[in-house]
Amino acid sequence: MKKLVALAMGLLLFGGVHASEELAKSKNCMTCHNPERKIVGPSYKEITAKRGADKGAVAALAGKIKNGSKNEWGAVPMPPNAVSDAEATTLAKWVLSHK
Repeated sequence: MKKLVALAMGLLLFGGVHASEELAKSKNCMTCHNPERKIVGPSYKEITAKRGADKGAVAALAGKIKNGSKNEWGAVPMPPNAVSDAEATTLAKWVLSHK
């Protein structure tokens, strides 16, 4: 029974990660960001290293995803994204999972 529960939890976690990657692709996040390296914007690992330990990091990043940001990572601003609050939170959690 324990193995079955562990397997189910693993599938749920993997499914969530996969779904978030697909969401990031569908919202064009991957045009400017990459998990490992800087493109136009910082990599997801850089974002996690800089902000991952901050209290309220998920909410703050979700706000930046939804409303855009400027002057945090250089001169190129990040434009607002057409995402719901729930999608922004899902994306923020996924970005901050990159360590």
